[in-house]
Amino acid sequence: FLFPPPPPPPPPKKFNFNAASFSFNPAASSFNPAGAKSVAPPPPPPPPPVPPPPPPPTPSPAPAVEAAPAEDPVPEPVPEPVSEPIPEPVSEPAVEEVEEVTEKLEEVAISTPVPVAAEEAPADPVEDVAAVAVPVVVEEPPPPVDEAAVMKAYEALLADDPRDHYNIVFIGHIDAGKSTLAGQILFLTGGVDKRTIEKYEREAKEKNREGWYMAYIMDTNEEERVKGITVEVGRAHFETEKKRYTVLDAPGHKNYVPNMIQGACQADVAILVISARKGEFETGFERGGQTREHAQLAKTLGVSKLIVAVNKLDCPSVCLPGGKWDKARFDQIVTGLTPFLRSCGYNIKKEVTFLPLAALYGHNIKDVVAKDNCEWYDGNSLFEILDGMEPVERNPLAPFRMPIVDKWKDMGTVIMGKSENGFVRVGDVLQIMPNKLRVKVEGVYRDEKETNAALSGENLRLRISGAEETDISPGFVLSSIKNPVPVVMQFEAQLVIVELLEHNPIFTVGYKSILHIHTAVEECEVTKLVSEIDPKTKEQKRAKYIKSGGICVCRISIEKSVCMETFAELSALGRFTLRDEGRTIAIGKVMKLPKIH
Repeated sequence: FLFPPPPPPPPPKKFNFNAASFSFNPAASSFNPAGAKSVAPPPPPPPPPVPPPPPPPTPSPAPAVEAAPAEDPVPEPVPEPVSEPIPEPVSEPAVEEVEEVTEKLEEVAISTPVPVAAEEAPADPVEDVAAVAVPVVVEEPPPPVDEAAVMKAYEALLADDPRDHYNIVFIGHIDAGKSTLAGQILFLTGGVDKRTIEKYEREAKEKNREGWYMAYIMDTNEEERVKGITVEVGRAHFETEKKRYTVLDAPGHKNYVPNMIQGACQADVAILVISARKGEFETGFERGGQTREHAQLAKTLGVSKLIVAVNKLDCPSVCLPGGKWDKARFDQIVTGLTPFLRSCGYNIKKEVTFLPLAALYGHNIKDVVAKDNCEWYDGNSLFEILDGMEPVERNPLAPFRMPIVDKWKDMGTVIMGKSENGFVRVGDVLQIMPNKLRVKVEGVYRDEKETNAALSGENLRLRISGAEETDISPGFVLSSIKNPVPVVMQFEAQLVIVELLEHNPIFTVGYKSILHIHTAVEECEVTKLVSEIDPKTKEQKRAKYIKSGGICVCRISIEKSVCMETFAELSALGRFTLRDEGRTIAIGKVMKLPKIH
């Protein structure tokens, strides 16, 4: 039986080099084109190049290079992903080379000469101290005060102008005539000429305020003139043969009591202006009127003398037929005010003077009122009362104290305030507390005039160097360096509760209010009630709370540091007021300060 022979094997497929395209199987182990049998197979692909060693030599047979164009386009994507992650196998010679380079760099770093900055390293502690001390020249201890030089400058100042100086603040209810009285005083002393007064008369007539033209002398702001309300404290100067005066015109509206306090804390004498018109005196004196509050604040803020000027007695609503002033109305006002002023702490016989006048027409200001207008008054005029006050003793060797009211920039930093203690000269080195800024006094201005020195009690403007305007705030105190003013955050005080709020009628621990002391204003809180004082026997007893009219000793804490003195040490920096919701609730004096402050 014969089987058929097997079919012949299929002829091998030939690779067509001229084909438009061909497919490639990446899974195949290898392939060899049929047309490339006679050509030597290309060498295996070299390993990916290693960065440090040189690349391997190219294959010698030339035909392999010619066959590359057919093979290279296909394997191109294969080496790309492999070439980047494979630099990890680094040859040992490369590692040794890196170690050798590192060792050489370390040897160079050690053998290199030390730079200048490194040589100075051992001397750092000494030079650092010097570097800190050089820029802060002011921190050097000041030279001791030459008392002989101070007394010599003091005597020279008195020889130049021996007249005493007083600061006068005009206080009282709104529309009582404070600005008109201040303007009339300046007009009578030559501070304002007649042409200016005529101009103010025309302006007042245009605004339908014919009777307010004298107030325009002090109320320079257009808003104040339109509304007829003083907002800021007006400031002016006048002189008589015996004394020099600074006029401070305080606002009377209850919304501007903080501004009134700023003015009253700079004053030695207060003129409480009362309107004698029917209804106006009663409105200002009843509860909530500013006559009461201003009189209390003036006493609290250090006013030593009070002149009660009963104004507008020439008004048709109160004057008698023929334009004569009514004595009954004057006596009614005096009788109503006397017990209240006595309760505020004024000595009626020594510290209070009652004076009838008419501010708009200048009656009884410079000269005594004529008998045709007021036949029953036999006293002195306002100027005679002011000139007759006893001079205030000033100690030039006391440590300097000046609470700052305002500051601005004018060819340097300028600060303004009332000098409460001591003596200041051009060239003095002083300290602004509580931020301990040491400054040098470059110029002293008194009554708008430049001078070499100034006594305490003066309203001054000082040009200083060593501090910027932004470093200073109202309420700071310029003081001497040897005896700086104490800076505290709590103190013990004696308080008189004037009138508490209706919805908060108990004064006890935790009571919060606003503290006004000299020119500083800060929030405060009662932290301890030490004792209650019996007004009659002055005996102290423990208490958990105090009502209106009571007197107590308590401990008060403040949110921020405030400069102050005890009342016994310096009364101007030791008396204060507590206010709450726009009303004065208590007045007091500082009794004790912390030992460390």
